[in-house]
Amino acid sequence: MQIRAAVLNTMGTSRPYADSRPLTIETLELHEPGDGEVRVAVRAAGLCHSDLSVVNGDRPRPTPMALGHEAAGVVEAVGHGVHDLAPGDHVVMVFVPSCGHCGPCAEGRPALCEPGGAANVAGTLLGGDRRIARADGSTVNHHLGVSAFADHAVVSRRSLVKIDRDVPFEHAALFGCAVLTGVGAAVNTAGVVPGSSVAVVGLGGVGLNALLGALVCGAEPVIAVDALDHKLALARELGARDTFNATDENAVEAIRAATGGGVDYAIELAGSERALELAYQITRRGGTTVTGGLAHPDRHIRLQQAGLVTEERTLKGSYVGSCIPGRDLPRYLRLFRHGRLPVDRLLSGTLPLDDINTALDRLADGEAIRQVIRFD
Repeated sequence: MQIRAAVLNTMGTSRPYADSRPLTIETLELHEPGDGEVRVAVRAAGLCHSDLSVVNGDRPRPTPMALGHEAAGVVEAVGHGVHDLAPGDHVVMVFVPSCGHCGPCAEGRPALCEPGGAANVAGTLLGGDRRIARADGSTVNHHLGVSAFADHAVVSRRSLVKIDRDVPFEHAALFGCAVLTGVGAAVNTAGVVPGSSVAVVGLGGVGLNALLGALVCGAEPVIAVDALDHKLALARELGARDTFNATDENAVEAIRAATGGGVDYAIELAGSERALELAYQITRRGGTTVTGGLAHPDRHIRLQQAGLVTEERTLKGSYVGSCIPGRDLPRYLRLFRHGRLPVDRLLSGTLPLDDINTALDRLADGEAIRQVIRFD
């Protein structure tokens, strides 16, 4: 079948993207789902910094590539071997498919699935195939096994979580990346406990979800750090007790003073080595620093080794919020539906696919938290 999709042909295009238009809207051929695969009619797809990092070259991927990795939609068709989904089911797409059999999957760490990670780097689905092509027969790569900036997508069954049909698509889409990654960083990776102090550094869609996750865990106080005042204002509205502008040269000292020597958990989600260094500096003795921000692979941080030892510090990475999608996504949806995880307040607006390049500029400038492309 033919689909309309946003395709990246070359990374590193200059800004503004509204003029250079790195994503072109193309008519492509979508092949039928193979064994263990599902065709989904995409209804909503969130625009995330992980998309932007492919566009600007921070996360190199094979091109041409149909982008988009955070989405929700309706099952239209299933391939051989798929027995637990049927046409009409509503699903959320998860950007790391988990095979269920490799070492990490067997240990309950599907975010680290080895075949899933290899497929994502190669631009294929979990089974190693590509289901997108141009009219001339040349293949187009998949983005993180999803490629959701399109009206339809073929994905692995292992990339899908079934949800209730009454969840609005524009909200459900956010659970595939922003919510799993942000809330999971607080709940799963950090293991925030009630009454502990938490600082979140970097208040994009993922960072603000980490803040919500810390609040759900019963942290007190929860502190927000960012370079943009309007994001700090939103963090206060969501429940942060104190906010600090990261550009203040005395920010570290001010945060440590406000928290009696530092926080129990500092969670960095800015994707910047400077932000991670700040997060580490504001973590107390014996505390835990978590990073889920993806900086360019060439970026490095500097740490004092002696302090890591004598202060018994913990520095942890968090990918997809260390989540088990089939377990965590329904839990977070229940919290959302009971008003305890107000993810809908992070939605900056909806837009048509044709406006995606302008939306990239808003994301890069920090003007928007989460923009969602709607396919109605």
